[in-house]
Amino acid sequence: MCLYVSLCLSMCSSPVVVYVVYSLAGKNYVERTRMLLALRINVLAKGYSGVSMETVQAMVKAFNASCLSWVPEKGTVGASGDLAPLAHLTLGLMGEGRMWSPQRGWDHAKTVLECHGLTPLVLKPKEGIGLINGTQMMSSLAAEAVERAVGVARQADIIAALSLEALRGTTKAFHSDVHAVRPHPGQIEVALRLRSLLHSDVFPSQISDSHRTCDRVQDAYTLRCIPQVHGVANDTIAFVKSILTTELNSATDNPLVFAERGETISGGNFHGEYPAKALDYLAIGVHELASMSERRTERLVNPSLSELPAFLVQDGGLNSGFMIAHCTAAALVSESKALCHPSSVDSLSTSAATEDHVSMGGWAARKALRVVEHVEQVLAIELLAACQALEFLRPLKSTTPLEKVHELVRTVVRPWDHDRQMSPDIEAAHTLLREEKVWEAARPYMDQYRDRLGLKPLPLDD
Repeated sequence: MCLYVSLCLSMCSSPVVVYVVYSLAGKNYVERTRMLLALRINVLAKGYSGVSMETVQAMVKAFNASCLSWVPEKGTVGASGDLAPLAHLTLGLMGEGRMWSPQRGWDHAKTVLECHGLTPLVLKPKEGIGLINGTQMMSSLAAEAVERAVGVARQADIIAALSLEALRGTTKAFHSDVHAVRPHPGQIEVALRLRSLLHSDVFPSQISDSHRTCDRVQDAYTLRCIPQVHGVANDTIAFVKSILTTELNSATDNPLVFAERGETISGGNFHGEYPAKALDYLAIGVHELASMSERRTERLVNPSLSELPAFLVQDGGLNSGFMIAHCTAAALVSESKALCHPSSVDSLSTSAATEDHVSMGGWAARKALRVVEHVEQVLAIELLAACQALEFLRPLKSTTPLEKVHELVRTVVRPWDHDRQMSPDIEAAHTLLREEKVWEAARPYMDQYRDRLGLKPLPLDD
């Protein structure tokens, strides 16, 4: 589960490998439905669903042709699997309802399939329930949420370092000895990242040197406690990724067919409690990145806290600068607080009290994904504010990695000299984060710092 999912259909005599690559905003429906179809194929390929090879191969052909059923995102309680969404997924494969393909666009499913030379599914015994039982809808959204959370979490450390530099904070709180005596993995890693970005013998900072003799003893928590708060967000993501990796590669059908011994067992692997609980935890964990970020943006725009021009603009009476951008960040953080209420603590009995406990995992997945997007947007605003703040400290320079990030931002957003429409700037910064350009700009220098210390370079995928 990196920026793609690969799966091998082990039931086939000639294994087929298919790849799902997440696209950028605007194509989310297509790629999320492709992911849903890929995960459903993966479950059936385990060989415990009692589904024929012919049916699985037909689904693979539909996937490779990007013939995608219309699937609603709502309507699942996440107990007997994602029944309603998976039923819609199957409906299109049967030539019923609506379907989309790159060549045909939206049309009747049978027409789309025929356009690609494909035949609608004709279900055999057991195949109807075999195609709709499982947690693949919540898991497909969860995979995207986790992947994006990984990307934004590591870039949050870089953006926080920019803000600390612009606010002329101290690096003393990131000393390795401080974190060695509270050795949570995420905390230690974030502190190391900060040390690799901020003033050091490897990458000196003129800005840091300029306030070395100041009498400030310590910084506010949103600066001083970055390793502790960002660290647990990283550990949360790692935990959720572990749960989800197991879920993505599990047989979640019911009943399960153990063909080698000719036995069929009715169980409960379809219940979505594992991904539901993990996704609720993910939303709570990553939200704190935005909560910290918004407070740092407040410090940047507030002259009584930053000793910078009010709202990071000259001629403050004539220009509002970053005032409304900060309001936007505050609004997103506030909305996410409501979204962080766990959906998995709710349960409503369904199916005549047979399904008397449900996970609400579909809602957990959708709101976790929305929280992650809010985190990206709030950090995009902080990224712009921190880069703008550095303009007021010129001609002093920051460290090489942070200057490279500043240069990257300036390739898409010019300095703020007077008021203009800001939404395009925020969208441009958000795109940089979605494409992990901020990480790519700083990472070679972070690896260089690690190399000087005799540490391993950062892994290609966290």
